[in-house]
This record gives sequence, C-alpha cells and structure tokens, in this order.
Amino acid sequence: MIDPLFQPIIINRMEVKNRIYMPAMHLNMAGNYAVSDRLVDFYAERARGGAGMITVGYATVDERSGSPGNIGAHKDIYIPGLTRLATAIRENGARSSVQLNHAGRYNHSMLMGGKQPVAPSPIASRLTREMPHELGIAEIQEIILRFAQAAGRVKSAGFDAVEILSGTGYLISEFLSPMTNKRTDQYGGDFENRIRFGREVISAVRETVGAEFPLLVRMNGNEFMKGGSSRQDLQEYAIQLEMAGVDALCINVGWHEAQVPQIVTEVPRGVFGYLARSIKERVSIPVIASHRINDPDLAREMIVDGLCDMVALGRALIADPFFPEKARNGHEADIVHCVACAQGCFDNLFKMKAVECLCNPRAGYERSRSCTKADLPLNVTVIGGGAAGMSAAISAAERGHRVTLHEAGDHLGGQLLLAGAPPGREEFLDLATDLERQVELSGATILLGSRVDEQLLKGTLPDAVILATGGLPITLPIPGADLPHVVQAWDVLTDTVATERRVVVIGGGAVGVETALFLAEKGTLSGEALKFLLVHGAESVEDLYGLATRGSKDVTVIELLGELGKNFGKSTRWGMMQDVERCGIKTRAKVRVIEITADCVKIEYEGQVEDITADSVVLAVGTRSHNPLQELVAASGIPFRVVGDALQPAMVFEAIHQGFTAGREIG
Repeated sequence: MIDPLFQPIIINRMEVKNRIYMPAMHLNMAGNYAVSDRLVDFYAERARGGAGMITVGYATVDERSGSPGNIGAHKDIYIPGLTRLATAIRENGARSSVQLNHAGRYNHSMLMGGKQPVAPSPIASRLTREMPHELGIAEIQEIILRFAQAAGRVKSAGFDAVEILSGTGYLISEFLSPMTNKRTDQYGGDFENRIRFGREVISAVRETVGAEFPLLVRMNGNEFMKGGSSRQDLQEYAIQLEMAGVDALCINVGWHEAQVPQIVTEVPRGVFGYLARSIKERVSIPVIASHRINDPDLAREMIVDGLCDMVALGRALIADPFFPEKARNGHEADIVHCVACAQGCFDNLFKMKAVECLCNPRAGYERSRSCTKADLPLNVTVIGGGAAGMSAAISAAERGHRVTLHEAGDHLGGQLLLAGAPPGREEFLDLATDLERQVELSGATILLGSRVDEQLLKGTLPDAVILATGGLPITLPIPGADLPHVVQAWDVLTDTVATERRVVVIGGGAVGVETALFLAEKGTLSGEALKFLLVHGAESVEDLYGLATRGSKDVTVIELLGELGKNFGKSTRWGMMQDVERCGIKTRAKVRVIEITADCVKIEYEGQVEDITADSVVLAVGTRSHNPLQELVAASGIPFRVVGDALQPAMVFEAIHQGFTAGREIG
C-alpha cells in the first residue's frame, strides 16, 4: 500500500511528489526586500528534507504591502534574488511558489517610512491602532495591477506556482469582511461586491501567468472575528475562487487580532482540520489543511479521512527540516516535533528579529551553525540531562567528539518535564523524548543515576566538561514558609504532593500561572467526557462549559510585581491570561507577602494588611542556579562551559541554544 502522505498530487498540470506543503511564513530574513543567503540556505534545507512543495513569502506587491524584511516582488530588481531562491528549492527536490500579499491596515507606518497604511474603509486594527487611508477606485485598480505584475515576476524567476494570500486580516480579507468593509460602491455592501476585489486580483493574476501556471489561494476557513465573514460566506468564497480559475486552496484560520488561539501549544494538534473539510466538500480542486499539524500519523489520518488533500507543515519544518524524509523512510521516532511555543518564530517578529526555533538552534543559521567534524576528537563529559545538557551532548557528538552524558536522576528531561505538566503544554514532554532520541542517535553515551564527583573526574580524565546541572526552586525567606502545607510548584506539577481545596500560589510568573492552571483543571471534564455528554444531550451547553472550565479547587495567584505572566512570550501570554480568567482563578498583583499561617497568607496591599484564606500554599517564586561542580572542575584545570539554569535561570529556548553552542564550539 502506498503511504497516503507520499502519493503524488497534481495541481493544474504540476505534479508534486508528496502531500507535504510548506506554507509561506514571514521569516524577516530578507534584506531591504532582497533575497538573502540566509533565506536561500533556510529553504534549500527544507527542500533537501523532502517537502513536496514550498511556498516562500509573503512577498510584496507594492511599497505599502509589507516591510523591507519581506521578500520583494514589486520591482524587477528583485527578480535575480527570486531566481536564486527558486533554483535552490528546485535543485534540492521540491516544487516552489511565492505567496503574494498586501498587508492593508495591518501594516505599520514606521515600516513604510511614515506612509499611512491603506484599507477598504478607515477602520483601525487592534494590532496597530493606526487609522488607514480609505482606498479610492483608482488606487484599488492600481493594487490589482500590482498583484498581476508581481505574479509575472514570480513566474519569470522560475517558480513553479504563485499563491495569493486572501485571509488572516490582510487587504483582500479586509474587503471580504463586513467588519472592515463599510464601502457603498461596487467594492462594498453585499457579498458579491465584497468579494469583487479578491476575484479581480485572481483574474488579473491568471491573465498574466496564463492558464497552465498553477495558481493557489490561502484563505480563512474561519476568521474568528465577531461581525466578520461567516463560515458560510467563506465556503461560498471558496466556490467562487474555483470558478475564477484557482487551482488549489490552502485553508488557514483566524485573523492576527482574533481572540481564539491558533498556533500555540494549547491548541490541539490538527484541531482546525474541520475547516479544510468543510471547503473540500464544496470544491473539486485540491485543498490543503494547516495549523498545528506536526506528526506524520496525524497528517496521514487527515488525508485518509477526507479532511484535505495535502497538509501544510510550517513550523514543523522549521523545527525539523527532515521531517518528510524521516517519515518516508520509516524513521518517525527520529523526528523533532514542533512544540508550538512560538518563542523563536512568531515572537521574534514582534522583536523585529528574524525567525529562530526553540527546538532547532540551526533554524535560520543553516550555514553558520553547521556542526563540522573536529580535527581532533576529544573526550567530552556533559553533566546534567536537562534541555541544555542534551543539546550540548548532541552538538558535541555531531562534531565527532566522544561524549558521555551524566544524569544524576533516573531519566533525562530536567525541567522540560515540569514545562509539559500543565494543561495544554504536553508538547514539552514530547520534546524531552525527542531530545533524548537525538542524544541516542548522536552516539553519545548516556549514564543515568550517575553523580559526578572528584573521583569520577579523575578516573575519566575528560578533555572538556559542560556543566548543565540546572537550577533549584527558590524558597521565600518569610515566616511560615516551612509549614507542612507549603509546597513548591515543581512538586505540584510532578504530582508528588497533594493540595487541598483552597490554594494560594505565590508567584505570578510563567511557572506560577501554569501551576495555577494545572490546579484549576482538577475536577473539570475531560475532552472525552465533554463529547459524550454533549452528544447525548446529558446537560445544557452552558452547564457543560462550566463543567469544562471550573474545577474543584479555589485558586488564587499572588504576584509581587506589576503583571502576571510577564515572562511568557507575547504569542502565549494573552491566551494564558484568558485561561486564568476563564477558569475563575483569582489574581492579586503588586502585593507583599508578610507571613504564611496555618490557614491563610497575610499580604500587604497599598499599606493595608489582608488575609487570604489558604488550605495549601504553593511557592512559585523563581529558580536559582545549581552549579556545585564548577569549583571542582576549575581546580582540575579541565576546560569547561556552564550552560542553562546552571549559568543563569532562563527559558527553555536559551537553555537549548546555549547547550548547542557550547557543544559545537568544543575543539
């Protein structure tokens, strides 16, 4: 039987070797719109990894459609760079396309040299807060022409196809949505008028590239915007796009300002496949499903079950470029799965940085961070089997060194096992498994239950040591912190301690918020139970919502500083804080903890002392470095590096990247 994931598919007259489609993602790697070496290396690696088709972009159609960090397609001077990129993808075995887009009101004036963003109507977005200029008819016609001209450049550069972005809250979807389109001319009002701009863009592009050049559209299956386009409107729009000559549809979800999480860890794998299915059932052209598909079995299931014809693997291929080849060759256990943390990809864009990856330190640095073989293999001892230690062991072993990884406990993973404990964060448990597998594949020796001391160092005589001994939880120096009902968040998350009904969590950082959500989940309905009760009409929808969100514990989070969850990434924080409110978790910020007693936590707020009743108190006040071996190793004269929390408490992203760098730079 042919693996459904690796069956060829025809789009127009173009054959794609498999059903894996890498969608366009803004990487912020272009240099003043020009294709950079970094972009070419990034996409060449994904093509070598076995993706069937890769779409780059988005690319600009005029000066107000994007920023200098986008790939440029709005002038002929960018064609040589586009040609180089198309050639790199083709020569490494994949089909290629460019996504064209106009950001509309989502663009920032500061990225356009002070120019005002444009839109169908003068309605500011919640993202930029900038009032856009309302496009006139002549300006609309000019933008349509610019789309067509950009598509012509894409074709002339040697790409196999072109894609138009018609969703996500950008210009075409702004015309489509009644929320952002208040026009009274031929481009506004009823549905036929609101889809006119999108249809005219498609018609102009088709006329320019010809009937046999594949034309794709990426569109929303649901905008998740109150007052926006309905699912039914979008399904009809898909039908209209096919009638207009579109050859395939890639279905995404939500606008950037939508309040439904779309890309973060708490979003279940493949959950939005139903949106692709609802459109596939109405059109005859190939339909591509997207969002949170990071496992080959899930991808196969979605295709076999008729939800889609192809699957879009975006961040999954950032995390592991060779995901397709590993799946094709039966090495699926070797895949490093995207954890949907958004820390290196999406959050970096908010920082005006290029995309990186928590799971893959090489992403975006394919050439500069390659692990070439060392001239002289060394004996390397890595102490600590958490994220930093495993990452160090992998990169050191890839350089050809003889690596031994010592872990004092009975399993690898370190604080990844804590990160994966809260509801919706299970991907971090898979990351621990994935990294352990990579250590095994690297050839490094793993020694569990191995405590390194002076005798062991003298007996093994390593040429280099990497200290990755992690951190320990901080205990508050206040009266009552040693009472028996006071426990550490780490112990709560590993279920090694029990808590009573009324719980106060001291510390509102990432660990404190995640621990509060972990506790608030206790006693709620599982997904399986919720489906059973809903399908059988056992309870009202309103009651089921309450039973799914309100558990058996009364949880309060106390934060000593101003805001809760400040050390979450921007993409994650807003959703986590929504969950805090939804679960009924009470919060108190800018308070000082005075004392913990047998039945309460005494706090001071604005000069007033208050008691917060507590049967259990959980400390989540931070991590301190645990590095007991540095003095010993330094005295021995052995070269060493300190990484991860042992160096300075930080996030998983920093731990993995520090470990990778330390291992790579040995010898």
